[in-house]
Amino acid sequence: MSPNSKPVYLKLRDIIAAAIIDGTYPDGALLPSVRAFAVEQGANPLTVAKAYQQFQLDGLVEVQRGVGMFVARGAGERLRHSERAAFLAEEWPAVQSRIDRLGLSLADLLAENA
Repeated sequence: MSPNSKPVYLKLRDIIAAAIIDGTYPDGALLPSVRAFAVEQGANPLTVAKAYQQFQLDGLVEVQRGVGMFVARGAGERLRHSERAAFLAEEWPAVQSRIDRLGLSLADLLAENA
């Protein structure tokens, strides 16, 4: 699935997941409210709620009624692990294939990113 064909709620989920992984929202941090995040992203609040609900179902956030959603303990590490596994299984084969097709070596790749 190309990034452009992803449903909006999955794109929003990816934004929040990246922020949890990179420490913007560490363990115990309060996530933005559904309304605030919807406004920030120009999204429908129901779509944001669907993305947040998936985090809740996955045990990555904890809800405190009347207060908000908080990043669960260990969520960043769990997300990093699952995102790595997904990248290696779903995205890396295409990247590796393109590298091979272009005849690039590890030295080429490292020199370009130095």
